[in-house]
Amino acid sequence: MRIAVTGSIATDHLMTFPGRFADQLVGDQLHTVSLSFLVDNLDVRRGGVGANICFGMGQLGTAPILVGAVGPDFEEYRAWLDRHGVDTASVRVSEVLHTARFVCTTDADHNQIGSFYTGAMSEARQIELKSVADRVGGLDLVLIGADDPEAMLRHTEECRTRSIPFAADFSQQIARMDGDEIRLLLDGATYLFSNEYEKGLIESKTGWTDAEILARVGHRVTTLGSRGVRIERVGDDPIEVGCAEETVKADPTGVGDAFRAGFLSGLAWGVDLERAAQVGCMVATLVIETVGTQEYTLRRNNFMDRFTKAYGHEAANEVRKHLE
Repeated sequence: MRIAVTGSIATDHLMTFPGRFADQLVGDQLHTVSLSFLVDNLDVRRGGVGANICFGMGQLGTAPILVGAVGPDFEEYRAWLDRHGVDTASVRVSEVLHTARFVCTTDADHNQIGSFYTGAMSEARQIELKSVADRVGGLDLVLIGADDPEAMLRHTEECRTRSIPFAADFSQQIARMDGDEIRLLLDGATYLFSNEYEKGLIESKTGWTDAEILARVGHRVTTLGSRGVRIERVGDDPIEVGCAEETVKADPTGVGDAFRAGFLSGLAWGVDLERAAQVGCMVATLVIETVGTQEYTLRRNNFMDRFTKAYGHEAANEVRKHLE
């Protein structure tokens, strides 16, 4: 099963200021702030929802096709993804813009000041999925993740026009989208991904009830935080899968992307929805135990031991043959 993942590709530049931002702010001078913070450290981490999802799928051996736009500074990041089983040949390289970048400083009270530079991400709207499909011999599913909004709309419409099944996954972009855009992006989706808060926001912005949205998509996949995930389909009982037990909660960033990576890999293997959700929850657990969205290592034996403990021998036997 050939799965393409469209979405942002970015780097995160994370800095730590040992003091408090509040101590540097003068109440009657906030209209003319000019500050510089001497930071203690800088962490540069790979990110972007499209790249995060593909990294996880690559570790599971399902050869995802990454679709997005980057700058000429992408080569080191590309080499990393290539080494981890991601097909990056359909990534567009801008001639004039840098790869998207999030720059954030955190103070001693965990307050943050950040900026997001979209950069080359704005050129994702110029990517045609037909060229991707022609290169790989057809596409069985396209996940349309958070990206340049115009790109998300174009990819969705092209999937409909070319009868390519697609999954709608707005995540961070839902805040800036209006009801008309959300209705266009989800109508006819084979899968609709969201967390619980986003689920309510989708219903509020579209004016559609839960039942009305469910009637317009094949499956509604809602992540529930520490409670796992719920999968709904008209006429079927909901499927609920809990999380595997984590050894430590190091960093929740990227957990949703990791779930999608595992779930989509399960679909690529041809296992049922419950098994796919279990794989997704297991990968999400690995991510919450590490700092960074692509810093975890999926060791097959360890993965299967923990998967068996969480979901039982029958489930493990179905999954093990695909990892081998």
